[in-house]
Amino acid sequence: MENTRLHILLVDDDAELCELLTEFLENDYFQVSSCHDGYSALEVLQQAHQFSAVVLDIMMPQISGLEALQAIRAQHNIPVIMLTGRGGDIDRIVGLELGADDYLGKPCNPRELAARLRAVLRRGQLYTNSDVIAVSLKLHGIELNRAQRQVKVRDQPLELTGAEFNVLTLLMQSAGHILSKKELTEKVLHRKLVAYDRSIDVHVSRLRQKLAKALQGKNLIKAIRGSGYQMVDEGKNINAG
Repeated sequence: MENTRLHILLVDDDAELCELLTEFLENDYFQVSSCHDGYSALEVLQQAHQFSAVVLDIMMPQISGLEALQAIRAQHNIPVIMLTGRGGDIDRIVGLELGADDYLGKPCNPRELAARLRAVLRRGQLYTNSDVIAVSLKLHGIELNRAQRQVKVRDQPLELTGAEFNVLTLLMQSAGHILSKKELTEKVLHRKLVAYDRSIDVHVSRLRQKLAKALQGKNLIKAIRGSGYQMVDEGKNINAG
């Protein structure tokens, strides 16, 4: 990955910050295009599909980053990292609930942004070279193909973000066993779990909602208080809701 220039779309109304981040990222083997409002970002994404990831500021003119994220998610599964300038956690949580893959507070360290980008992009290759986990997993009417990164529920496609796909992969592989939040955070988000970090909880929550909708209310993923999450094993009783 370090020797391949991955194309990043940087969206922030702060032109000076864009210039600084672009300079750093391009010196770190990324190719960067930038725009300074949400509408421009949506137009660029509509016209070009060569981007590997989007870095999207929340506070922007015309439409906010959160509104832009909703529009992006309606058409693209491209990884998105949100830049959050506000002090509270609410924007970060809302961003994750709307489908962001990760977030980073502003002012941000360019080196950390580069690391987060690589981590988000690695999620698309979770266990790619592993012979331990089967290419295809089937459970409760869910068919997951790791090679094509596709999921079907009762033969109907299910759209997931990269993080949601990898959470589902781990839970299906470990059905009947509890996976801790620490393990999920490290394997899915490629970082250590720290106090008050709810990122993995939000990704799991979105995944549970999508599966429940596709399975008419069946709750396959159980939250084990104080431990983590568990996917119900085949043959076990499944409660709705």
